[in-house]
Amino acid sequence: MIKTNNIFKLRKYLQDFTLAEESDFFNPNSQHQTQIEFLNYNQQSYPKFINEFWTSRQRQATALHEISYRACFKPQLPHFFIRLLTESGEVVYDPFAGRGTTVLEAALLNRNIIANDINPISRILYAARLQVPKLSKLEQRLAEIPFEKTASANIDLSMFFHPDTEAEIVSLKNYLAERQQNGKEDLLDRWLRMIATNRLTGHSTGFFSVYSLPPNQAISPQSQRKINIKRNQQPEYRNTRALILKKSKSLLKNLFPATIQQLNEIGQRALFLTQDARFTDKIADQSVRLTVTSPPFLNVVQYANDNWLRCWFNGIQSEEVAHQLTMAKSLEEWLQVMAQVFTELYRITQKDGWLAFEVGEVRRGKIKLEEEIVPLGLQARFECVAILINQQTFTKTANIWGVANNAKGTNTNRIVIFRK
Repeated sequence: MIKTNNIFKLRKYLQDFTLAEESDFFNPNSQHQTQIEFLNYNQQSYPKFINEFWTSRQRQATALHEISYRACFKPQLPHFFIRLLTESGEVVYDPFAGRGTTVLEAALLNRNIIANDINPISRILYAARLQVPKLSKLEQRLAEIPFEKTASANIDLSMFFHPDTEAEIVSLKNYLAERQQNGKEDLLDRWLRMIATNRLTGHSTGFFSVYSLPPNQAISPQSQRKINIKRNQQPEYRNTRALILKKSKSLLKNLFPATIQQLNEIGQRALFLTQDARFTDKIADQSVRLTVTSPPFLNVVQYANDNWLRCWFNGIQSEEVAHQLTMAKSLEEWLQVMAQVFTELYRITQKDGWLAFEVGEVRRGKIKLEEEIVPLGLQARFECVAILINQQTFTKTANIWGVANNAKGTNTNRIVIFRK
């Protein structure tokens, strides 16, 4: 793989890229031939390299990634850039960490990490997976937690949970809150919090709730009542201890002891932030080798609304989260925010460091944000190396939320590569 500061060599690599030659990414159906187009801006031409640089199917990502979160990219995307542009031990950063795909993949590849997301649920979901517990100790801890049979929530959750399931959820919620308030929370507690947060609602018997929307979105109680009526369903009892252990075993399958030790060591020295990505004063100047990120796109995804139940379980005020999150309603407003983000990214990026900024397609492909991002990076004094468009022929559910597939059902990742 190429880990060079020579821009010509990087462009040549993307131009000549053949998926069949990349054993980690092999797919015999790849078109192999890179198409090249150009974006013209301010009397300069910037190459667009279009190919199937990775797919979501031919390389099975580590099971530890399998935590649901709205608007997250596949692990193959950061994997590609981390291998291409960094060495072992260098720092990889994501200012919009989400479920932690970039930083977890970086840790699996033995890179040091910095993760940031202003949504506190994000840190709950990714930090615990960088401090992996032993299953035997986790099972013992679960057995020690007192479940009060008469416990009930301070809000009506009867449309989601059987009364006995609700009692177990509330008991676990209270236990975790007490441990946190008393400064006793440890890696086992953080793992339990992460799994329970992820298992609250979903559309299979692997979740605590009756059949609901996919687990990366919590609908309102009113909408859940409508689903129950339509499906003629009532919440059945779910054994929360058993489901937590089942999901834990699923996440940890095929993880070797050496990998677990590596994750734990990297997690211990990692920097985890819950700040506005424009103002990350805890990150030192010129300390990041590579940033791989995908920011929230306009107001397509309402993160706080999706996480209201998760916020309740973790004692987080969802209204405060909604107020803090940057949800621009217009392209102009979104670009103003991203301009400030680029200024901050330039400050923390090492000389000869890299930025891979994924923006995708929004509003049915009418807005190609990569063409808007190039000027922002240039204004922040980055050099635009290339625009990489990863093109895959399969559909995804993101088109439900306004991220369109093309007429043939092709999903594209659109990433602008910058260098300082």
